[in-house]
Amino acid sequence: MASEGKASLKRSKPSYIYSIVGVALVLLIMGIMGWLFLNFERAGKAFKEDIKLQAFLRTANKDTISQIQKFIADQPYAKDVQYVNKETAKQIWNKDNSDDWAKILDANPLPESIDFYAKSDYVNGDSLQKISSQIMQAYGNQITELKYPKDLVNNLNEKASKFGVAFLVIAIVLCLIVIFSIDNTIRLAMFSNRFLIKTMQMVGATRGFITKPMNIKAILNGLTSAGIAIVILFVMITWAESQVPQLKLIRDTSLNLLLFGGMIVIGVGISVYSTYRSVRKYLQMKLDDLY
Repeated sequence: MASEGKASLKRSKPSYIYSIVGVALVLLIMGIMGWLFLNFERAGKAFKEDIKLQAFLRTANKDTISQIQKFIADQPYAKDVQYVNKETAKQIWNKDNSDDWAKILDANPLPESIDFYAKSDYVNGDSLQKISSQIMQAYGNQITELKYPKDLVNNLNEKASKFGVAFLVIAIVLCLIVIFSIDNTIRLAMFSNRFLIKTMQMVGATRGFITKPMNIKAILNGLTSAGIAIVILFVMITWAESQVPQLKLIRDTSLNLLLFGGMIVIGVGISVYSTYRSVRKYLQMKLDDLY
């Protein structure tokens, strides 16, 4: 008889392995989408800041050139400002075009320029037009034109806006699916233990006595699930960066840590909330309603 009681108690003990694995998989999917979102934003920013602006010089006066270079470098939008002389311009052209015109031309027709890059917030049609107007207004007598790929900038911002909206919608839908999936997984695990909860209540256990150990277990299970998901995600990120070296250049460790922290908070938070709600539900139900 005692052995039957022990066997019954053993069968009634909560089994959380499936819920831990299920929550870990859902958190992993959320983490992958979060990492893709963060890298999409940073990749777009890096691509924008790789668009070169060139102020072609009319003057050859070194003092004037230094003055123009300093003027541009002092602006809040400018980064990596450098003076490009004729020889450097020729080397860049030959590198990009795999040709050397010294065999054809005696003189170097390329103008000197001040090349710089704009910060990502300024890489749009309106801002670049204002930048061009400002520089030309200040040094129009020494600069022939300010050149940048206008079509590329317009197309980039248009496509980035569309992709950004689409990705945001997907992310919101995925978050709702993640929350719903974790909640259902925990509730299913608690459903299998509804008789244990009711039995404890019937023998005189208080609500706090019943819910406290289960809430603690929910916290531990949430941490375990999040830990599993984070380890797998970290391995996947490391592998992706080894396959695509450019990902290392845009990596932001602080954002990755924030992502991992969010996975922990969501995993633990929803696990505790779902567990508490399920326990409370079964405590309020009549014994006959549990069948």
